[in-house]
Amino acid sequence: MRFARLRLIALAVVLLAQVYLFVRIRRAIRSSRRSDRFKSWAIHLVGAAMVLLFVLNGYTLFRQIPWVDPPMAARFGLFYPVAVWNFGSLFSALVLFLTRVIGRLGRAVVRLSRGPVTRTASDPVNLGRRRFLQAGVGSLAAAPMVLSGYGAAYAAKSYDVQELSLPFGRSLRVVQLTDIHAGIYMTREEIRRYADQVIALQPDLFVLTGDFISNSMSSLPGCVEEMARVRTRYGTFATLGNHEHLWGRPNEIQAILGQSRISLLTNAHQVIQTEQGPLAVAGIDDLVAGEPDLEAALRGLDPAIPALLLSHHPEIFPQAAAYGIPLTLSGHYHGGQIKLSLPGGGISMANLWTPFPEGLYRINASHLYVSRGIGTTFTPVRLNAPPEVTVFHLT
Repeated sequence: MRFARLRLIALAVVLLAQVYLFVRIRRAIRSSRRSDRFKSWAIHLVGAAMVLLFVLNGYTLFRQIPWVDPPMAARFGLFYPVAVWNFGSLFSALVLFLTRVIGRLGRAVVRLSRGPVTRTASDPVNLGRRRFLQAGVGSLAAAPMVLSGYGAAYAAKSYDVQELSLPFGRSLRVVQLTDIHAGIYMTREEIRRYADQVIALQPDLFVLTGDFISNSMSSLPGCVEEMARVRTRYGTFATLGNHEHLWGRPNEIQAILGQSRISLLTNAHQVIQTEQGPLAVAGIDDLVAGEPDLEAALRGLDPAIPALLLSHHPEIFPQAAAYGIPLTLSGHYHGGQIKLSLPGGGISMANLWTPFPEGLYRINASHLYVSRGIGTTFTPVRLNAPPEVTVFHLT
């Protein structure tokens, strides 16, 4: 329900932006020197196009799209333009609104400083200056669209390999992937590229912390097959995310993962024997959409055995630290997907929802790492929050 509300709120905000943009575009068309017939056709055409883009965006947000690996022509000719327009329009509308407000405030300040001024019929109107200002405002309004296109076409595909060294009590190399979101914006070909990267890193242990799918089970088999190509000394372990509960069928997901020898840990743990001694990998169900039970996940586990906890949401960390779990791995927030860099650090929408938006955190001897993941949700746009493959050198 919470996720559905978020989508409704996002759609409502986009709708308001679309209405405001249409009003401004209609006003610009009416003020042009074209014929009345041209103006009428142009306004109707713009309105119809905006309605179509909005409806298509709403469909991709609320309906399952079982189209597995759509061709590039469909993705870049249909899905990406819809997403880029609807996301970019939010900030284009904001830019236009702010420039209008600032312009009015500026004129008010000028009038107050000059006192009452009476314009006569002979006072010329500087048309060149007006056109220059209109062009400047238009360029500012177009900038978010350009940034959105860049964020979808390039920034969301250019990933980082993050490496961290952390104390754990056992020496091994762990690679984490999370938030794959297989679907129209994350095709099997792209997933294969990440699997190849993980294979090249030669992990001892490979972990997946949820959200395999975007909004359809149709993309899951191909995603799992690519993840199963990774062979490690101690196996591959996974836990469920909120998308598996919202758009998938957990029992079927468990069966598909099991067929590919990927162990799904749902409120459970598994002990692994290593050359340095035993270690445990534990996993809990999604904190929001599932039925998480950390106590059940750790039941029967010797406290002397170091445990690695997999949880899609990071908010389990204080509880995990209270149990003395040395390392918790999570994802979910994608690093905010769109992040602003400020002098005091980066900020994104994720900062409004959680104290653990991305990166490394510590409570006493326990650590939490929140990966930005590799996929996207709501919009395929990423800005200043690149996808990541995470490598942990545990000692």
